[in-house]
Amino acid sequence: MTSRTEDENLALMRDWWQRNGKPLLTGILLALVLVFGWQAWKKHETNKEQGASVVYQQLLESVLMSTGQPDAARVAELAGALKKDFPGTHYAQYGSFFVAKVAVESGKLDDAVAELQPIVDKPADAVLGELARQRLARVLAAQDKAEEALKLLDGDADKAFVASREEIKGDLLAKLGRTDEAHGAYEKAKAALSDEAAVGSLQMKLDDLAKGDA
Repeated sequence: MTSRTEDENLALMRDWWQRNGKPLLTGILLALVLVFGWQAWKKHETNKEQGASVVYQQLLESVLMSTGQPDAARVAELAGALKKDFPGTHYAQYGSFFVAKVAVESGKLDDAVAELQPIVDKPADAVLGELARQRLARVLAAQDKAEEALKLLDGDADKAFVASREEIKGDLLAKLGRTDEAHGAYEKAKAALSDEAAVGSLQMKLDDLAKGDA
């Protein structure tokens, strides 16, 4: 067996490079793009999260003013900035909760509905979705839309929210004069709580229903 000459080796290398060089370079470049692209995206997301956090902190300060009276215009401005610059994020939806709270306290129930409904429709996570659903139900009840509020609470809730959801359903059913159903909802709420937590306002509601039936 004869050994290859230097020219033959060079020819083989050139042939291999022509067949494999470009795909190899392409793969390396693609890997670099993915790595640096991922790092850039993570940095962007971190900066975005920090930016949202700063605005949210300002919003908290506006809501939790020492006077106890939040600046409604400032709250709306900051919440609007969160929704505009960080749409769909937890911070943006937290902002909507605060705007809804201020709206309810000001008697502007339609404005509260407008803030809460989008979270119900497309929550950042299941917890925010359930909180928005329950708060919206209470706002609808205040608008004398108890039937609509009940429909909003159809279906099963996560175990952590069974008690609060069933209590709201009990309130709505009592408002509609459906006392037997209200009693059942309150009992479900009570069963989902510890013995210590079950006493208090929930028990008082059950007692009030019993007095009404007497």
